[in-house]
Amino acid sequence: MMLKFYFNGSPNPTKVALYLEECGLPFEPVKIDTRKGEQFTPEFLKINPNGKVPAIDDGGTIVFDSNAILLYLAEKTGKFLPAASLRGETLSWLMFIATGVGPYSGQAVHFKHFAPKDQNHDYANNRYQYETDRHYKILDGHLKGRRYMVGDSYSIVDMALWGWARMVPFKLGDDAFARYPNVKRLVDEISARPAAARAIALKDKFTFKAEMDDEARGNMFKHMTTKVA
Repeated sequence: MMLKFYFNGSPNPTKVALYLEECGLPFEPVKIDTRKGEQFTPEFLKINPNGKVPAIDDGGTIVFDSNAILLYLAEKTGKFLPAASLRGETLSWLMFIATGVGPYSGQAVHFKHFAPKDQNHDYANNRYQYETDRHYKILDGHLKGRRYMVGDSYSIVDMALWGWARMVPFKLGDDAFARYPNVKRLVDEISARPAAARAIALKDKFTFKAEMDDEARGNMFKHMTTKVA
């Protein structure tokens, strides 16, 4: 049974698309249009109860969360996985990206671009801009004098970083890459790979809702219509 890849064009699915393209693994892309609320259908919630993309169904083995998928596929194929002697470093940086870079980047994007403009979000916006910048400074320092995140070879850790890092200007401003030259060097190297171009272009084979209208906001940001606190 061919691997099913549930995706859209956002950063987390795109890094998994990069891995699949780099490996040459055959897969069936399954479009999940989050602006239409397709992530909340009963069928998809059986795949990922968290209602988010990406997810994969590998012949009945279901994996969700982009970093978990990268690790699963690397262990399955043996490709783009750093040496066993680097296991601790691999897991540390992969989880740094999973628990820090991704979440803070997502919140930075939300408050910079999508939070309601008629409310004052200065505190939240500054917090997430600061934390996102702090994470990228750590990454930039780590990459100084080294080509890749872990060891001497291109790996899933670089792919995990690329998914979000290529969007630095959207998160932190048009000139933000100037603050992280080592991150930019790695992003540029990965983006020049043919597999990266195919990963980015995958979404263009499908039609996704483009408008961020009331329907899309209701599906993307359910907290806007549901008060918890």
